[in-house]
Amino acid sequence: MMASPVIPSPEGEGDHAQHGGGVVSTSGNFHGEYPSTASRSPSPSGGGTDGLIIRPATREDLPAILAMLREDTIPDARETDPADPRYAAAFDAISADPNQLLVSAELDGRVVGTLQLSFLPGLSFRGAWRGQIEAVRIDSSVRNQGLGAKLIDWAVECCRERGCFMVQLTSSNERTGAHRFYERLGWVQSHKGFKRKLREAE
Repeated sequence: MMASPVIPSPEGEGDHAQHGGGVVSTSGNFHGEYPSTASRSPSPSGGGTDGLIIRPATREDLPAILAMLREDTIPDARETDPADPRYAAAFDAISADPNQLLVSAELDGRVVGTLQLSFLPGLSFRGAWRGQIEAVRIDSSVRNQGLGAKLIDWAVECCRERGCFMVQLTSSNERTGAHRFYERLGWVQSHKGFKRKLREAE
């Protein structure tokens, strides 16, 4: 069973609210302990997801997160040296933005998953907010154990608690396995996306 993450909606009342051992502001900034998955007990040796903890990423998590990004990239060699200061700068920018949330999924004391959530305001649908999921990764050593599904379900609940009316994501045309994964979880391929590169990555 998964505990609903507590992220206040844009319409939340007051400056702060107390939730499950931590204080969160109605703007989405977090103070104290962030709600995680329901089970915090260690998982049995050799697998299982009962001990999965999903929490905001820290700077100390960056090497593990970047390793997961590097092991599954399209195009190849998209990521560089983890010591590149641009990664730390990007992490700081994400952390400072109340509408961005980079998370780590931890199992048996090791970071084995990650994703980034963006909360997007808009005028359409009478000013409704949307949640966008990006950069979903599970360490190759622990795939096919249900961790990805749990991580995605957790992200959806984050968006629901934030007051989003919809959650969306994109996936590269080449990731056919990922497409089947999302369809099994009830996602619908409803749009065709387009991107335009503005410059080469340095």
